[in-house]
Amino acid sequence: MSAKEALFENIAKAINGAKAMDMPILWAEQVPHKLGHTIPQISGLLGGLSPVAKNCFSCMGDDKFVNALNATGRRNFLISGIEAHVCVYQTVRDMLAQGYNVEIMVDAVSSRDPENKRVGIEKMKDLGASITSVEMALFDLLASAESPYFKDVWRIVK
Repeated sequence: MSAKEALFENIAKAINGAKAMDMPILWAEQVPHKLGHTIPQISGLLGGLSPVAKNCFSCMGDDKFVNALNATGRRNFLISGIEAHVCVYQTVRDMLAQGYNVEIMVDAVSSRDPENKRVGIEKMKDLGASITSVEMALFDLLASAESPYFKDVWRIVK
């Protein structure tokens, strides 16, 4: 995975920021019995949540994931994960086709090959996804230093 440690750090910031703001988190794993489970550095932050094990590259091809997505009642989603040009791309493509608003946290997605990451992000943007970073997304959600979540988020990103 390209820039692995920075990726893990940014995904951790996204998870901790979402938790601090009481946002729902959905978590999927691609054929974990073949490819392995989410690394403990990330899964350890998701205590109380269970991943959706999926076979389809797109999360939207898995009924359990779609049911969990619908249960949030939300239409706007921040996306992180791997591989940017396969699972992330196909999930974003399908979410956009179903009318969801999607923002890709570009510092929280990756591919084994940096060129595949670049192409995946470019393609998602061409389809209508917005591009953001973890820190940008978290502060965008806060909107103001007056937010009750500001101090928690500030501690997470600094």
